[in-house]
Amino acid sequence: MPIMAATEENNFTPTFTRKFPDEKESSYSSPNPDALITRAASESGKNSELQDVVTPESKKSSAQQTRASNESVSVNGAELELALSPGPQESALGTRATIKYGTRRELKALLTLESKNSAGNGSVNVGEKSRGSRRKDTVSAESPKTLEKLLAESNSAGEKTLRSRKIEGFANNDNNNKGSDKKRKTSSDSAGKNGRKQKSNACFIGEPIAAEEAQERWQWRYDLKGQKTKRQGRKLNAGEEDEIILNVECHYAQAKVAGFTFDIGDCAYVKGEGRKNHIGRILEFFKTAEGEDYFRVQWFFRAEDTVLKGAAAFHDTKRIFYSTLENDNPLDCIVSKVNVVERPASNDLNTKDVPPAHFYYDMEYCVDYSTFRTLDNVKSLVIPSLVDASYKPITTYPLEVLPSCEPMTAKLSLLDLYAGCGGMSMGLCLGTKLSGLELVTKWAVDFNRSACDSLKLNYPQSHVRNEAVEDFLELLKRWEKLIRTYGCSNFKTSSNCELDDADEGENNDNFQAGSKASSGEYEVLRLVDVCYGDPNNKGKSGLHFKVRWKGYGSSEDTWEPIENLENCQDSIKEFVRRGQQLKILPLPGDVDMICGGPPCQGISGYNRHRNVDDPLSDEKNRQIIIFMDVVEFLRPKYVLMENVADILRFDKASLGRYASSRLVHMRYQARLGTMAAGCYGLPQFRLRVFFWGALPSEKLPPFPLPSHDVIVKYWPSPEFERNTVAYDEGQPRGDLEEALVLRDAISDLPAVTGHETREEMPYEMPAESEFQKYIRLPKHEIVGCSSTRDTETKGPVLSDHRPCQLTEDDYLRVCLVPHKKGANFRDLPGVIVGKDNVARRDTEDPKVLPNGKPMVPDCAFNFEHGKSKRPYARLWWDETVATLVTFPNHRAQAVLHPEQDRVLTIRECARLQGFPDFYRFSGTPKERYCQVGNAVAVPVGRALGYALGLAFQRLTGDEPLIKLPPNFSFLKPPIDDIVVLQN
Repeated sequence: MPIMAATEENNFTPTFTRKFPDEKESSYSSPNPDALITRAASESGKNSELQDVVTPESKKSSAQQTRASNESVSVNGAELELALSPGPQESALGTRATIKYGTRRELKALLTLESKNSAGNGSVNVGEKSRGSRRKDTVSAESPKTLEKLLAESNSAGEKTLRSRKIEGFANNDNNNKGSDKKRKTSSDSAGKNGRKQKSNACFIGEPIAAEEAQERWQWRYDLKGQKTKRQGRKLNAGEEDEIILNVECHYAQAKVAGFTFDIGDCAYVKGEGRKNHIGRILEFFKTAEGEDYFRVQWFFRAEDTVLKGAAAFHDTKRIFYSTLENDNPLDCIVSKVNVVERPASNDLNTKDVPPAHFYYDMEYCVDYSTFRTLDNVKSLVIPSLVDASYKPITTYPLEVLPSCEPMTAKLSLLDLYAGCGGMSMGLCLGTKLSGLELVTKWAVDFNRSACDSLKLNYPQSHVRNEAVEDFLELLKRWEKLIRTYGCSNFKTSSNCELDDADEGENNDNFQAGSKASSGEYEVLRLVDVCYGDPNNKGKSGLHFKVRWKGYGSSEDTWEPIENLENCQDSIKEFVRRGQQLKILPLPGDVDMICGGPPCQGISGYNRHRNVDDPLSDEKNRQIIIFMDVVEFLRPKYVLMENVADILRFDKASLGRYASSRLVHMRYQARLGTMAAGCYGLPQFRLRVFFWGALPSEKLPPFPLPSHDVIVKYWPSPEFERNTVAYDEGQPRGDLEEALVLRDAISDLPAVTGHETREEMPYEMPAESEFQKYIRLPKHEIVGCSSTRDTETKGPVLSDHRPCQLTEDDYLRVCLVPHKKGANFRDLPGVIVGKDNVARRDTEDPKVLPNGKPMVPDCAFNFEHGKSKRPYARLWWDETVATLVTFPNHRAQAVLHPEQDRVLTIRECARLQGFPDFYRFSGTPKERYCQVGNAVAVPVGRALGYALGLAFQRLTGDEPLIKLPPNFSFLKPPIDDIVVLQN
């Protein structure tokens, strides 16, 4: 997995929160900047709509909860009406708004505006409560250029000024506050000023609903009306984008708009910004004391209006997404009726059972963590969130409250794709065990042979396959056909039987090297393995069986194409049936979970030749497509995909959107979050992006909130900052533990030289921190399985505590780097640093090594144009690492030990990734470093596994976040408290 190196040192904040950098106050031009339209009044009175303005998304985006207003202005003699209508589009880049809850004040808005956006952008504050849970949603949008020009002309003529207000917590933005102290005009004001007023084609039908009935049905609105103060006037949050009409006079049951009769509960098109109108369900009809006609609408999202954006192009255009976002709008914003039906959630991809309608919905979309989830007893609960201050948005599930009275009898199976050395799958299994479930890595696939050897060393019971994932997928399809041809439902064999040890004893007497059958042909003893690909490197891929020849040992096994085994039908049949019983390969329905981190070198910051125009067509990014293809074929209950943070930065996050889009298109619930490894008890920051997927029949797992504070090294993508798994700024963080530093992780390890080659060595001192005590535990205590006791060595032994060896020249240079905090190549003789902070070679007094080579190599001066302090830099005991990469390159990274003249050892890097000391690695030192650097940090997987276990047991709600139990990082599961039954 390519990983992103840390940026140069900056003044970062010591805590990791969902904080908006460079926050500024934003002015606004209307109550509904996300859905602006212009309508030209023709002689016939018909309206023509302009093209939709689909703005770039922001991680602080959400659908709108605003009221529409219309204004008429005169430009070049033609009367234009500006209809500021709501709509559930995603937000614009930069303009951000956040709603904070937790006080008696109904809504507390915070807005920011990035300097990248042009003047005229607006922002919307929205708040909503769905099925008993509150959320914080953000919306922003970019005004159409045509509208910006109109507003500019209007301002210059004195007909309209943009109103702005000072928002608590942010500085003033002078560029957006011109004319901010002038009152905003209403549509009727503008029309009156122009001497004309358009006739409305919308009106209510019949008598008002009886007052008692109306107050019973919409009690929240009348409660707010009764609570309003003189200062509030006739609106809640008057003048703000989330204002709610308070001065309700009466409610109606029907309305007539544009010749259509509407009842409460009908779905309608609502005026949009062009060819596509917005879609919503009518919840109320009411008239204000001033005689204004309004309706309340609950919005639906089109796929392209969600985080998916352009990646939703292949989705069914009739499929829309429910939301709990609602707001009040003038009655004449309604365009026409539309037929929308609910389709029950189903694991089946077949859409032929969709009832005839314009649109259908089967999921809800929520902006927080880009969540798509199954609908469960959908109810409109938005307004109670405005007055209820007792909500706690995060749930804690301590171990003592989990159902542990009865042992679990299910064994959940895991397929780990792009498994590497198994960091993600190990963490997931440890976390689910803490929740009371047993998740077992039954299959693992990786193209790297040394990584597969490490997997086999640590997971001897798993089926580890050393092959490309695309070949593995094709093999699964061929295996399914073989099962249909040769399989048997009642075939039985010993669960401990392996494919390559059966019948071994029967043929010992006949074992003679080179023996042949009487016909002169080699005789097949049995088949021991199967693969798809080109194992013999003949340039042709296909299905191959590994053959054990009669009279020959396993070292003489050969891969034979199935075409060469036409006369061995009995052997094929026996192999297939035995493999079916042992489940050497998964079939659809066999896998409970698929996890993996498909490599995306095509978006890596190290790749200077990235395809910026079409990343998905880049062969280096193709593995995301293959990962999703495997998911589509096997249809597991749960999916977890991991990737680098650049997946949300590169090409407007097209690859990240594609991943979410594929999950949603396959009818999976989906959720997207960015997690920092240091937040879960590691002295390494390491941002990674995770995609949850869950079948409609399952509970979508939440993300676990941090258990530790962390030293922030760099920020996530600004556009997706709202997807950061962290406490919101200012939110109480409870018993958050202190950030771990380097001393906590490695101070107890024996001192070694740069020439150390021992595979194993004893510990020389006791553990000094809680982290060290936990990481040293024997396998059976961490895993919670007594069966591993027999395989453990007597006494603790430390493995892989060896560094990569430096060249003689670099070793001399490293020895001269002072043992102090912040030391680097700039401290070497012969280096001068100018006032511009650029390091240069001292040409007047050059320093050289004994062999005549420069004391400091050119690469150190050339790296980042001499401004970097990372070449030959020492880490220090009270610091953390930004991100471990696949090799400790001391010429470009700070990887030198604080007090020893060497780079960090394999074991020290493994500890920074959270691997327990019992975990062993295979391959050359360079290959082991690569395995560790590519891995998902074990504590992150552990926290995600815990959340998965709770969701599987339906112990979580709809909230996107949960709190971990106290001291979670060092919790140990009870040993053998779970009874595992073989499937």
